[in-house]
Parts: sequence; structure tokens; C-alpha cells
Amino acid sequence: MLGADTIVVIDGRALGKPADADDARTMLRALRGRTHEVMTGIAVLDAASGRHAAETVISRVTMAAYTERDIEAYVATGEPLDKAGAYAIQGAGRALVVRLEGSRSNVVGLPLAATAELLRRVGVAVSVPPPEA
Repeated sequence: MLGADTIVVIDGRALGKPADADDARTMLRALRGRTHEVMTGIAVLDAASGRHAAETVISRVTMAAYTERDIEAYVATGEPLDKAGAYAIQGAGRALVVRLEGSRSNVVGLPLAATAELLRRVGVAVSVPPPEA
């Protein structure tokens, strides 16, 4: 079994998925022009053997100094409504990001290299190396 969940953290506060468009706007305003952390917890369990492993992967993302108009246009796309921190680096939200330190796949929601390593630790063969760290 494999489980993972991602949160965005700024000023010690966790931002999950926004409840609605107003919540998305509030999150995007809080992130504007600032650096935050994206944290994904991953757990792997081999039910047959009982072997398990877990890890948290952290990436740092710096957002652009986007305008209120940019926020309104982005929220109108609907994309931020089901994303932790109210943005999707893999979609139109990439225009809001100016810098990424760490794993891009972590910010998308599943850090590939860390997941492959955890699977290997519990004895699952992973044949294709992930494209990034």
C-alpha cells in the first residue's frame, strides 16, 4: 500500500485545499511574493511482510509578486480549488512561481524519487529511475 498527502506551510500555518474561491484568494494573497514550504508525507506498507517505510519530502517555492487581477484570473480558471495552497505548479499556476528549490514532483503531489526509494526499502522492485530528485 502507498499513501501520500501534501500541504503548503507558510508562517507555521498549514494550507490544505481551499474550501472555496474566497479561501483560494486568501491563500494566494498570503503566498504572494514569499517563499513557503511544500511538504509531502509518504508511507509504504507491504501488507504481506509487514515491512513499512515513511518519509516527508520538503521543497521550497517562491511565488511571484502577482497582482489582485492575476489572482482573480487564476481563481476564475477553477484550477486552485482542489490544490494544497491554491495553486498547481504543473498547470496555469506555474506562472505564479518564480523559484523552486527541491523536488518538482513533490510540489505536484508525489515526490517520485523518494517514493521509489521507499518502495525499494520494503522490497518492491522499481525498474525505471525517476526523472528527478
